[in-house]
Amino acid sequence: MKKFFLLALVPFFLSCAELQQIADSLPQEGTGISNAEVAAGLRQALDFGIDKQVTKLAQENGFFNNELVRIGLPPELQKVDKTLRDLGMSSLADEGLKVLNRAAEDAVQEATPIFVNAVKQITFTDARNILLGDDVAATTYLAQKTTDPLYSKFNPVITNSLDKVGATKVWTEIINRYNALPLTGDVNPDLGDYVTQEALKGVYTMIAVEEKEIRNNFASRTTDLLKRVFALQD
Repeated sequence: MKKFFLLALVPFFLSCAELQQIADSLPQEGTGISNAEVAAGLRQALDFGIDKQVTKLAQENGFFNNELVRIGLPPELQKVDKTLRDLGMSSLADEGLKVLNRAAEDAVQEATPIFVNAVKQITFTDARNILLGDDVAATTYLAQKTTDPLYSKFNPVITNSLDKVGATKVWTEIINRYNALPLTGDVNPDLGDYVTQEALKGVYTMIAVEEKEIRNNFASRTTDLLKRVFALQD
């Protein structure tokens, strides 16, 4: 009787959020796995994506040699590129494209801890819906929750990297030459913003590659947690 009375008082001392947290941590009927474990498994899959795929982007030519994420030129600079090539300056145009990718590679190397920390901070309140979503549901969720804050942290890193790898100098020369040509309108692109946007797209693309692999290839589920969690979506 006394035990029943104490249990009856629990709702008065716990908030709805706390009660929901307790409920979410309990094993779900028929599955033997809790929402907390599902969330942990999804975070582990994203961590693997960062560790196995995003780190490849930080290597030399990690962006440039990867057709999935290679950074091309924004529309404003495509006409610059064509004009330079028509005037016999293809080597300068090639260098301009390469250094944009080099800046992204350099920045990803410095900014990887930002992505790792972002994954740690994510709480999947709707973990099962994400798990049972499409092949990139976890990556999409991560992008929706982290793109804006990651941009603000990533952009100054990219700007520094543009200087570090010589991209700023190369593109200043390219743009100055182009703007000095007769019958051309001046261009002044924000390379820092453009490369930041493209680098973030590349990062999420490669995380999605690993998520798809884990979802669709049993052999890629290299931990007991991944095997248990993703068995629910099979």
